Amino acid sequence: MQVTKYAHSCLRVEHDGGVLVVDPGVFSDPAALDGADAVLITHEHPDHVNAEAITRQLDRRPFRVHGPASLAGVLGDAAEALDAVTPGQSFTAAGVPVRAYGGRHAVIHPDIPVIDNIGYLINDAVYHPGDSLVVPEDTPVDTLFAPIHAPWCKFSEVLDFIRAVAPRRAYALHDALLNDNGFAVYNRQYAALSKTEYQRLEPGSRFVV
Repeated sequence: MQVTKYAHSCLRVEHDGGVLVVDPGVFSDPAALDGADAVLITHEHPDHVNAEAITRQLDRRPFRVHGPASLAGVLGDAAEALDAVTPGQSFTAAGVPVRAYGGRHAVIHPDIPVIDNIGYLINDAVYHPGDSLVVPEDTPVDTLFAPIHAPWCKFSEVLDFIRAVAPRRAYALHDALLNDNGFAVYNRQYAALSKTEYQRLEPGSRFVV
């Protein structure tokens, strides 16, 4: 299974000829969707779902979009392609087994409504939590993508999340609002304290699971 890390929260997974794309948001290159056989969306915020890009790609070839039912409100015409996902559900997308976790976005502020959020364990190996720090306690995780920077999280919470998941390796996720100064600080601290192999991948980086 080959995984390509695109900007911010977007992953492209290629496995046995199938292409699965996770969270192609507005900060990511729309080319991540080229040839997609299925798309996973964690939640409705635009940095995780670019509805216009998904609609353009659906005009070229059909595929299914998997995510919370609340996505229908932001997908527009593309909502016809939505398969609603609930926490605890297992399904196959682009020929890849997927398990759903969580259910709710992390709290940003008490005055901001909490929305639905689904984390995905892909092929029993790669975990993408979206905007949450939900630990999949029923299974080991080989590769964790950890959201390192957001209005809703702080360093200590993310560090404890990485330690609780205890993956073989962890890669940075949700980092488009950082600059080089922030990357240097976070990379040094997470690498030193996370108790696993930690790294930030540049957009376009690929690896094999």
